[in-house]
Amino acid sequence: MAEVSVEFINPFLMAATSILRDMCMLDTKVGKPYVKTTEFDADSVIIMIGVTGEMKGQVIIGFSLDVACDIASKMCMMEITEMNELSMSAISELGNMILGNAATILSTKGIGIDITPPTLGRGTISFTNSYSKNICIPLVYGDNMSIELDVALKMD
Repeated sequence: MAEVSVEFINPFLMAATSILRDMCMLDTKVGKPYVKTTEFDADSVIIMIGVTGEMKGQVIIGFSLDVACDIASKMCMMEITEMNELSMSAISELGNMILGNAATILSTKGIGIDITPPTLGRGTISFTNSYSKNICIPLVYGDNMSIELDVALKMD
């Protein structure tokens, strides 16, 4: 199973912290990265975006329902208390912005990637892959609110 170098994870981390700061006015603290199985519980909302090109795999951004509503509220500048069409669109766009910015950062390092449209999932869900370890980087803000950035990529 392939391992991803930190130098290839950092662009995704830089993009996520930048977008969360600029679009949601959130200052996140980066938690300790760890290898994780890609499983989410019943209270989860996830955005999965595929990566193709010189790197292949996927990036999953995971939230609890409360955190997803909080993020959507900040993006829409109105209170969001449930995952409806508007909040799902906002959360999906967050994924697009993070991965688009990561693609731009990687291009400055000479690595070309393309991203797929986001897939939004809710509830208990798990994914398996055999090509790369899944590295989870927690991004924490506020009173212990947490966003998971799960990166499972390999160089082509």
